[in-house]
Amino acid sequence: MLVLLSAGIAPGLALISYFYLKDQYEQEPVITVFKVFLFGAILTFPIMFIQYVLAEEGLLQSALMHSFFSAALLEEFFKWFILFLAVYQHADFDEPYDGIVYGASISLGFATVENILYLLSNGIEFAFGRALFPVSSHALFGVLMGYYLGKAKFNIGGSSRPWLLASFFVPFILHGLYDYILFLENKWLYYIFPFMLFLWWFGLRKVKDAHLLSKQHFIQKLKEKSASF
Repeated sequence: MLVLLSAGIAPGLALISYFYLKDQYEQEPVITVFKVFLFGAILTFPIMFIQYVLAEEGLLQSALMHSFFSAALLEEFFKWFILFLAVYQHADFDEPYDGIVYGASISLGFATVENILYLLSNGIEFAFGRALFPVSSHALFGVLMGYYLGKAKFNIGGSSRPWLLASFFVPFILHGLYDYILFLENKWLYYIFPFMLFLWWFGLRKVKDAHLLSKQHFIQKLKEKSASF
């Protein structure tokens, strides 16, 4: 049991540590990051309950409907809603890169509980594949959500609405595509690897962009501070 729990937790812990340590300026309080991670973990249960009801009632029978509504819409909307409600205006969210830390945290909280439950049901032999695909994809959906939330919050002088919309719709569409690929039966392996390579490229590019935005943000703050003396 201990080995199985370790295998379920390790990928999420490794990924959140990676994105947390990439913060080049004021790193977020660990307790705040952990709270956001817990929000994601708790979200797993109501979302899985709703998905169970939808499946039992046969409301979303096609692969397309299941992928984009039962999986992507429910999971990404609730994560986005909690981030917007509890984190977006938080005082600790004080630079653009912070959005990536919090987005990855809530997504990995969800993915970690989901991963543990899956391994408990199906066995530890699936641990590597789960780490490679579902856990890392959730992390990257969270990175993209957080990146656009950071753009929205620190888009001084411009409208935040387009970036807020992007913070939900970009991960929603990519998540839907990811799940739809898994329904392609024998062909899914031909598509999932290029999709994951694209997702990692896109996510890490946004990490780099967020670093540049944070650098510009701190330079602007220093200029304003110098001007006030």
